[in-house]
Amino acid sequence: MQQNIGFQLSRVPRLWRAVIDHRLAPLGLTQTRWITLYHLWRLGDGQPQCDLARVIGVEAPSLVRTLDQLADQGLIERRPCEQDRRTKRVYLTQQATPLIERIDDVVTQARHEMLAGLSDSEVEQLSALLARIEDNGLAIQEGQSVA
Repeated sequence: MQQNIGFQLSRVPRLWRAVIDHRLAPLGLTQTRWITLYHLWRLGDGQPQCDLARVIGVEAPSLVRTLDQLADQGLIERRPCEQDRRTKRVYLTQQATPLIERIDDVVTQARHEMLAGLSDSEVEQLSALLARIEDNGLAIQEGQSVA
């Protein structure tokens, strides 16, 4: 059982995103674009590009291309940071609001369906266990020992 857990941990997020991708495809959104919009909305306007990239889990140069595309679509704006002109902050436009609401509806529905059959306490336990696994992984990356 334990030998398969790593594979399960890698398959579930891919499956989760695939379900959402399929449902958002009619809106013309690629995974990279909807994930970027969704994270920006959840984090709040004015996120520095580098922080947004870190949260999404991509390299900053990769995010720049996606942000260029979203800006071309009129969904985001990039503005210089007042404290550091080299840093760009990202803001959603009003044009993005209906799209974000649709993304949130799709994500919420997918979450509900993917977690079907689990009680609230089981979902809380799963979340706590995943957080612990993530913390262990981060500690390992930083060269710390995990007990």
